[in-house]
Amino acid sequence: MAHTFEIYKDKAGEFRVRFKYNSEVMFSTEGYSSKASAENAIESIKKNGPGAPVDDNS
Repeated sequence: MAHTFEIYKDKAGEFRVRFKYNSEVMFSTEGYSSKASAENAIESIKKNGPGAPVDDNS
C-alpha cells in the first residue's frame, strides 16, 4: 500500500509516528514516552482525520 504509518524511536528515545506516501514523509508527530501513546495517536488520526476541516491561512 502506498500510505503507511511508521512508529520509530528518535535520538532522544521517544516514540514518534511518521505518515508516508510512496516512501515520502508527509508528516511526523510529537514525541511520546510510550509506544502505546504513539499507537493511540495513529488511531486518533485515522478516526478524526478524514472529517477534519482545512484551514487555509495563505
